[in-house]
Amino acid sequence: MALEITTTNFDEIIASDKPVLVDFWAEWCGPCRMVGPIVEELSKDYAEKAVIGKLNVDEHGEIAQRFGIRNIPTLLVFKNGEVVDKQVGVATKIALAAKLDAAM
Repeated sequence: MALEITTTNFDEIIASDKPVLVDFWAEWCGPCRMVGPIVEELSKDYAEKAVIGKLNVDEHGEIAQRFGIRNIPTLLVFKNGEVVDKQVGVATKIALAAKLDAAM
């Protein structure tokens, strides 16, 4: 299951020595609901190799502002605390997996 990322744990999570995929989403966002199950599948597939989490922009908007997120879903891939890749909008599981693989 994807981690729930909040303002409190965000910096600690992205500092992982594993690649980190963060799904910036909101309850009311239709495309976010399409990406949600893909993110959950990736969290199982990459359980030992990467950290996969979801951040609700309505509850933790300051993090979304920090990264200039204006559209959701936006998925950021972090490596050693730095953004190394970005996906805005709906993407396939294969496309997101490729981004994680590239960050390894």
